[in-house]
Amino acid sequence: MPGLVPDPIRVGIVGANPAGSWAAATHLPALAQLREFVITAVATTRAESAAAAAAATGARLAFTNSDELVAHTEVDLVVAAVKSSGQADIVRAALAAGKHVVCEWPLGAGTAEATELTAAAQTAGVVNTVVLQGYYSPSVNYVKDLLAAGRIGGIASVTIIAAGDPFGGSSIPQNLAWTIDPTKGSGLLTIMAGHVLATVEHLAGGLVEVSAELTNLHETITVLETGQRIANSQAGQLALAGRLADGGLVALTLHGGHDDQPDGFYLHIRGSEGTITVTPVQTGMYLHWADWNIRLRTVDGHISRLTVPDVYRTAPATLPSGPTAHVAGIYRETASAITEGRAAQPDFAIGLRQHHLLDAIEYASATGSRRAITLE
Repeated sequence: MPGLVPDPIRVGIVGANPAGSWAAATHLPALAQLREFVITAVATTRAESAAAAAAATGARLAFTNSDELVAHTEVDLVVAAVKSSGQADIVRAALAAGKHVVCEWPLGAGTAEATELTAAAQTAGVVNTVVLQGYYSPSVNYVKDLLAAGRIGGIASVTIIAAGDPFGGSSIPQNLAWTIDPTKGSGLLTIMAGHVLATVEHLAGGLVEVSAELTNLHETITVLETGQRIANSQAGQLALAGRLADGGLVALTLHGGHDDQPDGFYLHIRGSEGTITVTPVQTGMYLHWADWNIRLRTVDGHISRLTVPDVYRTAPATLPSGPTAHVAGIYRETASAITEGRAAQPDFAIGLRQHHLLDAIEYASATGSRRAITLE
């Protein structure tokens, strides 16, 4: 009947430890402010943290086994907010049970898992969403619309300088030491470059080919809390040159380091009729997290400072700007997709596309050649 409010979508979160987890920092506060959802179940690896997560969220159900959460009849949507190396088992089980899925980025521990999970999601016919936060940044979407409207004409070049900290430096926090193993699926390339490039492609369209240089300057690194020296197999610096479908060029320098916060970023978009230059409003935030200072310069030299209209904010006003608000935007998109029976954006197919792009970067760096972006 008209005016009826739909029942909230019942959410089960795997990786909901309230003590320092990414889910606790972003997913839990985002969901707490969204009336479209109710958290009914949580799972962590220990009974104590599972109970604490349930108490913090008001969830009735607490598990130490993710399969039990996935199978429960009071869960409609499963959230895989765990390390990339542990995502695939959770997502497989959820899809097999016919549950909608939100999966943190990256989508599994590599392209093989991402391919499998994307195919399984298509077969299951459920809504599947990958957490690429830049898609729901108000600043990103405002600039995207400016570009689409031809405000600076056709795109000639996109230049980005961004920080990859805390990946790529000579030391690393103990809780991230597992990322030095590339087979685990997380590092400067997958996490930092993955988010930056997903944001750039959302803004300006897809890359069709890349040349790149990845390098590892620290074959051993120090674990900050213990002083232990450990072998490191991950690249920590990236220089990329790419081409967009319309011919525009992309140049990205992603500099790794061991600061606990990134040291800003710079984005410059040159068009045939002007330029857009972006720097962060807040300190210590990544390109896909921060609000943007946006400067528009037309070919006649006129400079405008642009303010993002309020209509671009999709998260509740009670949430602070930044990653939590962007995660809330992803959840609202997921709820709309479930209600409307359509695919969410960004879905697993978009996540898989990003994995193929990262593979092309690795191939181009290893071979010294230009590499086309394909889905094979």
